[in-house]
Amino acid sequence: MLEARHRMDAPPTRSARRETARIPSGGGTAEPSPDAVLIRRTLAEIEPVADRMTSYFYALVFIGHPELRSMFPIAMDVQRDRLLKALLTAAEHIDNPAVLLPYLRRLGTGHRKYGTLPGHYPVVGEALLGALARYAERSWGPEAEAAWVRAYTAISQTMIDAASDDEVAAPAWWHAEVVSHELRTPDIAVLTVRPDQPYAFLAGQYTSLETPWWPRVWRHYSFASAPRTDGLLSFHVKAVPAGWVSNALVRHARPGDVLRLGPPAGSMVVDHSTDNGMLCLGGGTGIAPIKALIEDVAEHGQRRPVEVFFGARCDNDLYDKDTLLGLQRSHPWLSVRPVVGDGLSGQLPHAVGEHGPWSSYDAYVSGPPAMIRSGVDELKRIGIPGERIRHDAVEELAGVAG
Repeated sequence: MLEARHRMDAPPTRSARRETARIPSGGGTAEPSPDAVLIRRTLAEIEPVADRMTSYFYALVFIGHPELRSMFPIAMDVQRDRLLKALLTAAEHIDNPAVLLPYLRRLGTGHRKYGTLPGHYPVVGEALLGALARYAERSWGPEAEAAWVRAYTAISQTMIDAASDDEVAAPAWWHAEVVSHELRTPDIAVLTVRPDQPYAFLAGQYTSLETPWWPRVWRHYSFASAPRTDGLLSFHVKAVPAGWVSNALVRHARPGDVLRLGPPAGSMVVDHSTDNGMLCLGGGTGIAPIKALIEDVAEHGQRRPVEVFFGARCDNDLYDKDTLLGLQRSHPWLSVRPVVGDGLSGQLPHAVGEHGPWSSYDAYVSGPPAMIRSGVDELKRIGIPGERIRHDAVEELAGVAG
């Protein structure tokens, strides 16, 4: 399948990595590197046949290494989507290590919960190159293959190193017992769990959850509170149509059930080095991390203004309104504005634009991907610089409600 010089052999030693596996040192300059041009050309060619290409990729993995099949979900539809999105994200930022390296390190750390080992990466690399060679016939050749080998070697080694570093500090996953399950609406539940080991995170972050009903299927959920002295963790979950994990958590989980938690992730955290005002947009269950941010500000004893816009499609979905209004009564620096409208991705940003000015505020946006996109656009339009707008990566949250 591959020429010998391009085989994905076992990972090099740590000393050799510095010479053989390096992310390009460019800073996202206007002129892409030659490798980036070749890789993006290949991705453009396979985009129309991405489903077939990724199915073929997994066939190569499982036929060549059937023992790896048990590491993956029984149904592979979501997994195929995630592979393509990861490739597109890496390709988009191949010349921008400031963006790419943190993204890859999060992936490498997160993959520990699947049981991923360094020896699995060459297997994936072989299958990836084989699939690209088949479905990118026009753009494939020795130069494109060499570019992909260099990129994949650097990408995989970054992930391997991240996993190795994390192994020293944390387990691959945590078991967490459900201690309470409260239905706020027929489709929204608040779950509180007790991890079996200390679990360190920051307010505003999220984690991945696996249920006993759908092994190896993980979904992202935000922490609904700041870290607590009793070590308990809370999540707000909305059951969505065909959502395996969300329906299991809302309709089947009960106290005593044991879930698995991945490591914390996300950068939508409070910058305690500034006293700038905070403008928070939370749509649906996206209000959970906003609530955690409010608690974080309160615990730090700050008196910075915090303005919260809580959006939902109907009054019933403003399930946490009483809690937020209670916080507003306790903290004079906090203002909460519920917003109801059918078009959440348009109604909530529009409501924010009617108030203000917000140009001196730091902004935090949490909710469905479409709402995050429209919210960020509106915040930039009303004068908040992009570097002061915090939100979780949309590509990581595309399957958050499944």
